[in-house]
Amino acid sequence: MLSAIILAAGMSARMGQNKLLLSFKGKPLIAHAVDTLLASEVDEVVVVLGHEAEKVRAQLQGKQVRLVQNPDYRDGLSTSVRVGARAVSPQVEGMMIYLADQPLLEPADVNYIIKAFALAKQVNKSIVVPLFHGQRGNPVILNSSYREAILEVVGDVGCKRVIKRYPDRVFGVEMETDHVVRDVDNIDDYEEVVSSA
Repeated sequence: MLSAIILAAGMSARMGQNKLLLSFKGKPLIAHAVDTLLASEVDEVVVVLGHEAEKVRAQLQGKQVRLVQNPDYRDGLSTSVRVGARAVSPQVEGMMIYLADQPLLEPADVNYIIKAFALAKQVNKSIVVPLFHGQRGNPVILNSSYREAILEVVGDVGCKRVIKRYPDRVFGVEMETDHVVRDVDNIDDYEEVVSSA
């Protein structure tokens, strides 16, 4: 079983407004992220809410996701990763850490990374990192055996420290598109992503 944890609690400081409510192909970024995952082979979707939680929650009415609240979202990304890791089903085998601001990602991209997770196990690897021309991207998948390591992460980082700690366990998968390295941090990024969609 594979769970996707969508990190949707941030304050979008560089954007100046809640970027997850910005429209992409006719729907808010957060709804687009959830729909991409629901159309993929992921078994469970957990959305971590924080900043403007009620506005974000309103965009997800009726969707088959588990919504969890991060009361400490102001203390950085790691707090959301921890909340998400605690919320996934106990029987989960892998956790995909999914950023809500990568609207170019498609279900096919997600499925390709999931397939890589299955291949990784065959060669005794347990962390999958997508690459585009050698550049590391997101989402990443970590075997559930790293849950304790994830719960120890602090600060404004995701799972980079966990990945750095176990370099011999990392399985890099080269992607055909740049979707895994494109995110929306500021208004220029947003306009660029919208125009290239």
